[in-house]
Amino acid sequence: MNWREALNALHERGEAGVLVTVAAARGHTPREAGAKMLVGAAQTWDTVGGGNLEATAVARARALLTAGAIGPELLTLRLTDRAPNEHGRQCCGGEVTLLLEPFRTARPAVAVFGLGHVGLELARVLARLPVALHLIDSRAAQLAPERLTPLTDACAALHVHHAPIPETVLETLPPATHLLILTHDHAEDAALLDAALRRPTWGSVGLIGSAAKWARFQAQLTELGHPPEALARVTTPIGDPALRTGPHRKHPAVIALSVAAALTPLLFSAPTLERML
Repeated sequence: MNWREALNALHERGEAGVLVTVAAARGHTPREAGAKMLVGAAQTWDTVGGGNLEATAVARARALLTAGAIGPELLTLRLTDRAPNEHGRQCCGGEVTLLLEPFRTARPAVAVFGLGHVGLELARVLARLPVALHLIDSRAAQLAPERLTPLTDACAALHVHHAPIPETVLETLPPATHLLILTHDHAEDAALLDAALRRPTWGSVGLIGSAAKWARFQAQLTELGHPPEALARVTTPIGDPALRTGPHRKHPAVIALSVAAALTPLLFSAPTLERML
């Protein structure tokens, strides 16, 4: 797969990446100006020259991904014995300037933890949006194909995860994913929150539940070492309160609509890169 094909694959999966281009090449260099490579969170495609040059570019690109950066930057490296390096010696004698362009996919990512009554209704709504939708549950039966039949014509890119320990899925999600935690088990909710708050790159973190539940969780999370500013990243209760009124306010479909309504402005407020090639 070349970098062009990989770029479209990242788009389809709802993942971010960094396009690295040789912007200028002076003297003896391993690649000419215009050479490109694509850097994802766990993989790279094509090459800008190998060695210390490429390893440094990949490390910097992944630092940009982790930070959720959206602006481009230039990186100039000298390929001589006297130039500092971290990944082996490269003695071509030239100098290379790289352009690193982080991009967010055109599909913002949402992860719904818990496919109970509310979770499934929420998935039905979000599946109608151009997002990368991750559906996670510790119970295999909740993710059975026949139960997910209403999602078969979704325009979202669907990713279904059966995970007996749901927080392990967090490491596989792209930066800036919006997390919605609504499992059947308060212990699972608490473990997910603890793991999520140890990583600062999420788009948002939402927790379903009452004020009493959140009060208990705050005490537990504080004991685990989470400072007040980390707890402030959690939105709970979730959903647009204007839609949670009347006799049907606790119906799963009404809750799902209110959550989707509150989330949608967050999904589509940041600049994105449409399908390029």
